[in-house]
This record gives sequence, C-alpha cells and structure tokens, in this order.
Amino acid sequence: MNNSLTQFLINYAPFVLLFAAGWFFGSRHERQHLAQLRVAEQELGHIIVSSERFYRPKLAANSEGELVLGSVVIAQDYFKMIIARVLSLFGKNLTTYETLLDRARREAIVRMRTEANAKGYTHIYGVRLEVTNINQLGSMVEAIAYGTAVISIDSAGSAIAHSKSSI
Repeated sequence: MNNSLTQFLINYAPFVLLFAAGWFFGSRHERQHLAQLRVAEQELGHIIVSSERFYRPKLAANSEGELVLGSVVIAQDYFKMIIARVLSLFGKNLTTYETLLDRARREAIVRMRTEANAKGYTHIYGVRLEVTNINQLGSMVEAIAYGTAVISIDSAGSAIAHSKSSI
C-alpha cells in the first residue's frame, strides 16, 4: 500500500506542483495587469474615445485626422485553459476567456490612446476593435483597436457624453 502511494506521488506530484505554480503566478500576473490598466486608463482619460459611426467632433483650425492604433497579443495561462476545457464539456460560460478578451481589448485601447496622446491628439472617433485567436488552442488572442485621432474643440461635457459609447 505504501509503495503504491509513493509511486503515485512520484508520478503526479510534479504535475500538481507545476499546475499550482501556474495558477498562482498566472493569477498574480492577471491582477497586476488589471491594476496597470486601471492606472493607464485614468491617466489617458482626457483623450475622448467614441465608437459611434456618424459622430464627428468639432476640429481645431488647421487640424487633420490621423489613423492611430493599438495592438496587443495576450496569452492565457495553462491553469485557466484547463478550467475552460472542463467547463466547455458542460456547456458553461467560459469566464476564463472573458477575462482574457477583456484584458486584450482594454490594453489595445490604452495603447491606441497612448499613441494619440504622444502625437498631441485629444479625441479618437470611429474606433473599431478586432480580436482574433493566434493559435489553435485559443490560448493566445490578438486585439487591435484603431480609429481617427484629431485635435477637438468640443466642450468637455459633450465629449464625455460621446465617450460613454459601447467600447
């Protein structure tokens, strides 16, 4: 009996330890990334983002629009991939992938806003998001956010109303 338990531990302990380490470090990294996103979103909050199709802000004199984009590839940790595979067998919501996609979208928008900020733009309109799988397992996604950046003279109140769109 003792021999079979020892053999079982020798065979499966490394797998369990690696699985637990993956869960710990993956969760920690995700929390850190979400905290960084919150800080970056607050710092770039002055750049108004609108995904409305026909919205056009009032442009400053001698101002032209420019395409800005943000792109990111984010990988899922193996712990969450295994949980998602188990949940998919039962037809459950794959909340592990929802957080992956949320992080990818938010990071792409932050990078787009950062590019607009570096070029002195105050407004991005016509924003579109594209998200695609990178590999067959679905463990990596690429998100691209792009839109037209301009220097706007819109008042802050009306600009905030337009920023509450469904991005």
